[in-house]
Amino acid sequence: MLRVGLTGGLASGKSFVGHTLAGLGCHLIQADELGHQVLLPGAEAYDEVILQFGDDIPDQDGFINRKKLGELVFGRPELLEKLSKIVHPHVGARQKRLIEEIVQADPKAIIVVEAAILVETGSYKKCDRLIVAVCSDEQQMERAMKRGAYTREEVLARLSRQLPLEEKLKVADYVVDTSGTKENTIEQVRAVYDSLRSLSI
Repeated sequence: MLRVGLTGGLASGKSFVGHTLAGLGCHLIQADELGHQVLLPGAEAYDEVILQFGDDIPDQDGFINRKKLGELVFGRPELLEKLSKIVHPHVGARQKRLIEEIVQADPKAIIVVEAAILVETGSYKKCDRLIVAVCSDEQQMERAMKRGAYTREEVLARLSRQLPLEEKLKVADYVVDTSGTKENTIEQVRAVYDSLRSLSI
């Protein structure tokens, strides 16, 4: 089994890189998706998050409003840390179980773990290799706003609080530049995949 970390900045194209690797035969685990799952009604982190952050966090259907929760903790390190301590252990446990299941079925699997804060948390050290997806600040801004989730000011605020890209690049084994065409990005990802395959044999 080869464990590969995949990270990058906000809207840097890491999910596109991850899905391309999955299409080539890798097993993709998205930490953000696991984060969604543990916050669902009845899931591991649901009750504790509501207890700590208030009864107005769920919407009328009982689902935690992640945008509202994000706005509440954004720029407030003590609240963000409190939320992380509730959510991250459950995400880690789910991730561990998934990896065990994959390896049992495919001992030579290439498992790609996509997460935004792999470098910040030091989790990248558990990986055999690290891929960092990059593009320009302008493209990050444009892509994030196109998703409709953030205003320009919100994107700027998030970018200003991220670990500088240079720090992530220092520990990268592979860099995929997503600033060009999709075809160009796919070409780079294929080269990375070929390299990973040679390591996993």
